[in-house]
Amino acid sequence: MKQLLGPSCLILAFLTCSFAQTQPSPVKRVPARPTAAVDGKQLFRQYCASCHGADAKGGGPAASALKTAPTDLTSLAAKSNGKFPDDRVLRILQGGEDITAHGTRDMPVWGPIFNNMSPNLMIKQTRVYSLLNYLEGIQAK
Repeated sequence: MKQLLGPSCLILAFLTCSFAQTQPSPVKRVPARPTAAVDGKQLFRQYCASCHGADAKGGGPAASALKTAPTDLTSLAAKSNGKFPDDRVLRILQGGEDITAHGTRDMPVWGPIFNNMSPNLMIKQTRVYSLLNYLEGIQAK
């Protein structure tokens, strides 16, 4: 009996380790850090790149832990007949449109988060529109 127990435990340990390595690591949810930034590129890097990647193509460090791969944000115009869907992207950023792939909203809705960072309405709107303009500017040609 002892001889069978040794190899069985080894196989079980191997399978357990193999299974654990294929499971995505959970994303640690932390509150968004306040920022003084209003530049779209800087906002993207601070708040979006962890999932969408620094290149905005969907390969950020947290992407593998999500149920659905993050969208390639550089292809939004291409997927909309060559025109950047600014109205739709604005609604998504502000929380006015749910994304089915996000399920339980893995993607934070940055509009309300930016709103809570500053009492100044102009700064709140500037952040959202700066991010929107940045996304429009990185569309693949």
